Amino acid sequence: MATAEEFTGPTTELLQALIRNECVNDGTPDSGNESRNADLLQQYLEGAGLDVERITPRPGRDSIVARIGGSDPDAPSLCLMGHTDVVPVNADGWDHDPFAGEIIDGEVWGRGALDMFNLTSSMAVVMRRLANEGFRPKGDLVYFGVGDEEAGGVYGAEWIAEHRWEAIEADYVLTELGGWSSVGSDGTRRVTVNVGEKGLAWRRLRVAGTPGHGSMPFGSDNALVKAAEIVRRLAAYHPAAHIDDIWEAQLDALELPPELDAGLRSPERIWETLQTLPTPVARLCHAQTHTTFSPNVCHGGQKTNTIPDVIDIDVDIRTVPGTTRDDVEAHLREALGELYDAVEVSVLQQADSTASTRGAGNPLWDTVATHTQVAYPGATIVPGLIVGGTDARFYRERGATAYGAGLFSPSMDFATFGTRFHGNNERIDVDSLGLAGNFFYGIARDLVG
Repeated sequence: MATAEEFTGPTTELLQALIRNECVNDGTPDSGNESRNADLLQQYLEGAGLDVERITPRPGRDSIVARIGGSDPDAPSLCLMGHTDVVPVNADGWDHDPFAGEIIDGEVWGRGALDMFNLTSSMAVVMRRLANEGFRPKGDLVYFGVGDEEAGGVYGAEWIAEHRWEAIEADYVLTELGGWSSVGSDGTRRVTVNVGEKGLAWRRLRVAGTPGHGSMPFGSDNALVKAAEIVRRLAAYHPAAHIDDIWEAQLDALELPPELDAGLRSPERIWETLQTLPTPVARLCHAQTHTTFSPNVCHGGQKTNTIPDVIDIDVDIRTVPGTTRDDVEAHLREALGELYDAVEVSVLQQADSTASTRGAGNPLWDTVATHTQVAYPGATIVPGLIVGGTDARFYRERGATAYGAGLFSPSMDFATFGTRFHGNNERIDVDSLGLAGNFFYGIARDLVG
């Protein structure tokens, strides 16, 4: 039987190399440069004799696929999927170089350490080890190192699923995010496995005005002034809460005081209950139970002395399960009131919320539960909902069961994870790297072996 310690060293080294390649995806078509990490992962996996396929939807935006073929074409297959790009970083906010991949006090520092090179590297280490061991599974085992996740997968999983589905197809998928845990009053550790994610409905609101000289603003039709009021209304908008069984399962695991628990389960009382919680906790609870509207980018204006006639506002909208395009339009109409007729709405990205089945009897759920016990005997796993977006949705849309799963050391609870994810001083402890590697190794051997 393998141990977590056996995976710590090689996973740490590969993680450091992925960070140092600086594959920053700012959302523009020619950013990312994931070919650097594709080169690294291809060489690493070919070192174990694996055949690695490169898929290039756009020059520089490479993804890689490696496969250990199964002996039974009817046996279930498993994909270990990790993305190879990272979000931009402001180095001035960091205590250490965000692309040095340094080990400091037992932690690997760098952009991507948590999102999600910790898993991308541990999965690759597992794939290489199994190949070196001569692993011959019944079902296919696939490693998918995919680019462009941080900008929605246009040059990554979305393109590959549409054009090369046969290269990445699998019945079961493990990817980000999950694996943090907490201990209840009964001493039982509860580990979160995310079985679904919210939808995204990014919109651009174009606000029109009438140009004029900035020295005469009285009575002007200033697009920026109207845009400011639109932003204010979006920030103040309170849509109805969505309470479902995943949210209730999360509450069951938290062992909250009865009055607080009841408030967080009530669509009528949840808003006032959120006001009583610390902001980081309230932010998460709100995101898991509401369609959210975050106006994050504003473009427009020409010159300081010219009243602008066009302002674009880009709004990050994340939708709860069951929300349709018509629902999004209705939300915007309600939030903006009479100003809705003053904007032109266009779609930037659209994807419905997705979720996979879970619970005893589901082979992936049962195997994840079993191998959680290796690190944490007696632990239970709890279903969760990812409030952002991942590439798992492209598998769920095609009928696969996909979970956001991993395993962290006790020091990485959700609060710690949340402050580092996409934040300054992103880092991961090396103990968690070993735990994740051993976790994926055991699951792969059991599920497809």
